Amino acid sequence: MPFRTIGFFVKGMREFTKSGYEKAAKHFEPNELEAIDLTGKRIIITGANSGLGLSCSLAFAKKGTEVHMVCRNPQRAEQARQQVVNESNNSNVHVHIVDMSEPKEVSAFCSAFSKQYPSLNVLMNNAGCMVNTRTLNSEGMEVNFATNSLGTYILTSALLPILQASDDPRVITVSSGGMLTEKLNATDPELKQVVYEESGKNAFDGTPVYAQNKRQQVIMTEMWAAKHPEIFFAAMHPGWADTPAVETSMPEFHRRLSGRLRSPDQGADTAIWLGMTKHLHKFGSGLFFLDRKPADQHLPLIRTKSTPAEKEAFMAKMKELAEPFIGV
Repeated sequence: MPFRTIGFFVKGMREFTKSGYEKAAKHFEPNELEAIDLTGKRIIITGANSGLGLSCSLAFAKKGTEVHMVCRNPQRAEQARQQVVNESNNSNVHVHIVDMSEPKEVSAFCSAFSKQYPSLNVLMNNAGCMVNTRTLNSEGMEVNFATNSLGTYILTSALLPILQASDDPRVITVSSGGMLTEKLNATDPELKQVVYEESGKNAFDGTPVYAQNKRQQVIMTEMWAAKHPEIFFAAMHPGWADTPAVETSMPEFHRRLSGRLRSPDQGADTAIWLGMTKHLHKFGSGLFFLDRKPADQHLPLIRTKSTPAEKEAFMAKMKELAEPFIGV
């Protein structure tokens, strides 16, 4: 087992499990979010019909927020919407059917939403996937990258104007501690050379691809924060949570850690807190959070840090990949 994998697993068992959350929660400010009223605020949550996204949707709806749930499956989305409405007594909850792996759909949604709504207070980039067989979208792009990275890039970039038109705008991206095992691939974010040509199609492994995507999300968050100081950007790690996505994409991991995984509400806690707390002034924009505080973005002795030039090259490449779809 590689050293970085051992280091990551040891850290994960200590910090990312249910016990890690329970230990961290002892230091949360008691009742910090209890009196917050978000009536009149508007939020978009992607991947909102199950797991962390559903927990976030319900939490914000209970605070009076106008909630927009971006989902892929119409039936599951409507069931989730009804659950949120019933449990929150807030009928101002809306569903938008968008496949985040299809950049044209993402762009079309942004255009339509921006025309209908003049402002957006919180964007929560929660949708994600870990597909373990090489699968392409309609544009010929690998779906993990298309969903986790390009979809996030297009959605956030296209919605910047209505975020900037809002009071206290925030962009929260649900990343993963898995990114700790990967260094940013600045020039080939789709991993075409690494995964397909060097290893061959039969060697495709969704786990490092997902980890690279999540590293990309953290870098995007950092770079957006520097470029748009009027918006608060944050990425966060939910820890190892027991969600349908984890059970489907990592069944052996899910089985082995049965009873130790966080609940969806525990996994969503920091994302919810980042979207609601009045104390963001204590933190810089563009950071990576775990359990309501900034967290390390690199493991000790593991060379995963990128230079400023590499980060700029990556963002330029993402812009190049996204431009054909912006405004489509």
